[in-house]
Amino acid sequence: MSSVNRLKLLLEEQIIPDLEAVIDSIFQTIDREKTISLGEKEELKELQEMHAECREILIEIESGEMDEEEAKELLDELEIIIPED
Repeated sequence: MSSVNRLKLLLEEQIIPDLEAVIDSIFQTIDREKTISLGEKEELKELQEMHAECREILIEIESGEMDEEEAKELLDELEIIIPED
């Protein structure tokens, strides 16, 4: 499987759903407690930025702008951060 396809699958099947789950959890906490701490606010902002970056990468992949080398570099970085199942 190409690096581009592996990156797309990782984003679609693991990273983006995980980010969305954590973001949803924070919003549920805010809704329940009617408040948000400064730390939670900063975490939410960072998670939303990561989510947007992942979506931008998917757009780049789907438009054919992502080459194998760039995809491989991103995969290498992500595999350091994300433990394999």
